[in-house]
Amino acid sequence: MIAARIHVSLVLIAAFFLTGCGEHSMRNQPRYKDHGESAFFDDASAARRPVEGTVARGLLKEDEHLYTGKIEGKHAATYPFEITAQILARGRERFDIHCAVCHDATGYGLGMVVRRGFKQPPSLHEPRLRELPPGYFFDVITNGFGAMYSYAGQVKAHDRWAIAAYIQTLQLSQNTPVSMLAPEEVRELENPVAETHAQPQNAGH
Repeated sequence: MIAARIHVSLVLIAAFFLTGCGEHSMRNQPRYKDHGESAFFDDASAARRPVEGTVARGLLKEDEHLYTGKIEGKHAATYPFEITAQILARGRERFDIHCAVCHDATGYGLGMVVRRGFKQPPSLHEPRLRELPPGYFFDVITNGFGAMYSYAGQVKAHDRWAIAAYIQTLQLSQNTPVSMLAPEEVRELENPVAETHAQPQNAGH
């Protein structure tokens, strides 16, 4: 009797473990590969598009100013948030990473890829570009222009605005009117310090 019970128990234990070793175990579940085909859906694609009229959480872009750089269809002349020293520092960091390779660190368009044969972009210090609003630069970064492709996939919206702010800071740094300088800076321009050159000593005196 005891032997029979032991036998039944062993059979049940073996059956339990065997159910986990079948073709569709936790280790080997049925699945689709990326961009694979599917016989279940009418379009034969395993990848599914979002349901029409729905937006993924966190991706609702209702703010036209923030996400398009425009207000009522025109390039915005203002920023959608306050530009601080921290924002400018972020803009400089992103500019150096994504933009300087073509535009160079100062914005004159002599980046490393240009020196190696890539088409030279216009200088950001050209008068026509200095007169453009920040929304224009945001729009170009977002959608690309000419040989420049879109950076919307690499640079988030807030960082695109930070770059636009840094570009305008670069422009101002190269084209600051005298009226915006502090009095001591004006005096320095009017009376530049003359270079001193050491006179060679005559060994005979």
